[in-house]
Amino acid sequence: MKTIIETERLVLKEITLDDKEAMFRLHSNDEVQKYTGDPLVASLEEMEKAIETRIIDYEKYGYGRWATFLKNGMHFIGWAGLAYLPEFDEIDLGYRFTPEHWGKGFATEASLAILNYGFNKLELKRIIAIAMKDNKASINVMEKCGMEFDKFAPYVPDGEDVVWYCCEH
Repeated sequence: MKTIIETERLVLKEITLDDKEAMFRLHSNDEVQKYTGDPLVASLEEMEKAIETRIIDYEKYGYGRWATFLKNGMHFIGWAGLAYLPEFDEIDLGYRFTPEHWGKGFATEASLAILNYGFNKLELKRIIAIAMKDNKASINVMEKCGMEFDKFAPYVPDGEDVVWYCCEH
């Protein structure tokens, strides 16, 4: 696995098929998926397909969602990273962590490092983040990272409005 970013407590690496069991546990957890709008992942095969899409993103865009590990012990705690959203022509900052790692500052730590990487290494001009209006924890992370409210708008056609934040460099 290629290391992309290291922070004080975290290591972010490209997701590989070796991560499929850990990713499956994350994406099949209804507590984790509650505020994502995504259905629970039902099988390891479905997770493999999703990981293969992430691998294609690394090759196509030079970035993606990255497996996130605690530096001390290299324990998988979730993922964080960037994704190109072609339907909006925007680059999205996103993260998902296991519930036992919520509220410990990992999303903020990873997001600050990802924004720095996106703007300074990848030379991106704009990065957005999207959250459901009820997802106060994610909105809090966006604001702690210096992102500013952009708009309320649906993420999917005929969908409910979600909160869009952005950061420009």
